[in-house]
Order: sequence, then structure tokens, then C-alpha cells
Amino acid sequence: MHTTEELQQILDTAIQNLKFPDHPKQLYDPITYIINLGGKRVRPLLVLMATELFGEDANESIHAAMAIEVFHNFTLVHDDIMDNAPLRRGKATVHEKWSTNIAILSGDVMMVEANKNLAKVNPAFLAPVLNTFNATAQGVCEGQQLDMEFEGRDDVSIEEYINMIRLKTAVLLGGALKLGAIIAGASEKDADLIYQFGENIGIAFQLQDDILDVYADPEKFGKQVGGDIIANKKTFLLLKAFELADGETRASLDTWTAYKEFNAQEKVDTVRQVYDTLDIQYIAKASMNNYLNKALAVFAQINVSDEKKANLLTLTDQLMAREY
Repeated sequence: MHTTEELQQILDTAIQNLKFPDHPKQLYDPITYIINLGGKRVRPLLVLMATELFGEDANESIHAAMAIEVFHNFTLVHDDIMDNAPLRRGKATVHEKWSTNIAILSGDVMMVEANKNLAKVNPAFLAPVLNTFNATAQGVCEGQQLDMEFEGRDDVSIEEYINMIRLKTAVLLGGALKLGAIIAGASEKDADLIYQFGENIGIAFQLQDDILDVYADPEKFGKQVGGDIIANKKTFLLLKAFELADGETRASLDTWTAYKEFNAQEKVDTVRQVYDTLDIQYIAKASMNNYLNKALAVFAQINVSDEKKANLLTLTDQLMAREY
């Protein structure tokens, strides 16, 4: 088995070795650009780790890992267009650096490139690998659509929100792990268990993101603290606050979410005070831990030795202990 550091080396090398055609330059340059912006590379790493968990060498699933990484970056390119986002990881987004039309087309061809990588997988596993990849990709699109619809609605329930983040974020973590398991020849039961593990971790991870957006240390946080509050983003925290607020706290929430013009810092401070009054951070953390514990309970059922499970558990701890 490789250490996590060695797996990251294998990944970095494979990413550097991704080759795209030279022409037309403006179609392919954005792919190299977005992929080289870095990021934590958690998703492709999960593919490799799942393969090693079930006793195969990580190199067996490197093509599937690349497919997941290229696909993930494709979704970022298109999401940034939809969100009108000027920056991604502190650098200009593809549509800002080139143009919206180029970003659309470049994203389209990234989906094709992802499939080209997937096609290099051991033919014995190609059918289940394609089925898993397609189900995952479709889920991500469904989640993004729901996220956009929620912007125009004021009756989104917590349950609907959890389902949206499950699709938009969590199925990709589950799908990455399941691909690695399939390529390692894991049983259907174990491949399904590791998918559920990933999905629950993904939900916990997103809830943590919601919490960090409001409560992170500005020194460590890579983006504006309170960005979700400023944008009236329907996160777990805001939805829960609306569910629990009454009287003055409710009036305050209604007022601040209705303002078209406001002082950003004042809005963040006021809404955060409402959250504090209602114990929202505590409630959100309890929900996050609930999904984390669900994930760990599922992981415990997977039929491999604790020794083999250690790396993935360590990574899970690291992901959930982040402060930014």
C-alpha cells in the first residue's frame, strides 16, 4: 500500500502528464489553466485510496481518478459562469480570462476528455465504471439545478437543502470512492457501502463549509467570511434560523435579507448575532456530526482490515478538522 503522500505524488504526476490537443488553442488552454489552479485534489485521491483499500495498486485506477478530476473541474468552469464569479482559488475564472462562449465550449470538451480517460479503464470493469460515473455526473447536474431554483424560493426546507447538497457535492465523493472500489474488484456490497460512506462524508463536509463561512477565522479563511450571509445564500444555518426565529429575531432576519442596499459588515454581524441567539452554530454542528457518524458507521461495515482502513480514516479526520 502507498502512503497518502505517495498517492498525491502519483496524482500530481498523472495531472502533469494529462495531454490535450494543441489546436484550437483557445479551446484547450482553459483546461490546462483550470486544472493547474490546484485545489485539494480530494476527489481523485479518493479514487486511488478506495482501490488500495480493497487490495489493488492505485495505478490501476489512475485513469478513473483523472476522469473524476477533469469532470470536477468542468463543473467548476460552468458553475462559475452561472454564478457570474470573477475569481476561482484567487485567480481569474475561465469566462473572465477568455470569454463566456469559450468557457462553455471548453467545459463541454472537458466532459469528453473525462470520458476518454474513463475509456482507458480495465475493460472487465468498464460497464459498472461507466454506470457509476454517469449516475454521479447526472446527480451533480441535478444538484446544481436545484441550487439555482432555491434562489428564487422562500419555502426551501432543511430536508430539500440536504438533498440538494447531497446531489451537488456529496455524490461526487461517493462516486469517486465507488469507482476505485469497482476497479479493485470489491464486492457489490462493499462498493455500495463505500459509496454511502462518501455521500455522508460529503454532506458533513458541506455543512462544515456552511459553518465555516460564518464562523471561520478571517486570517485563515481563503474567502470573505460571511459571504453566504451577504448573498442571502440558503445554507443550513439560514434555513434553520428562519425555522426557529420569532418575534424580534424573525423581524431582524426578514429585514436584513430583504435589504437591497446595506453595509456588508453590518449585515454579517447582525445576522450572526441572530444565529448566536438561536444557537444555530451548535445545531449545525450537531447535524454535521450526525452525517459524519453515519459515514463512520457504514465504513465500519466494510469487509477489510482496520490496517487497510487507516489511511482513509486519517484523511476523513483531516477533512473534518479544517479551519478554512
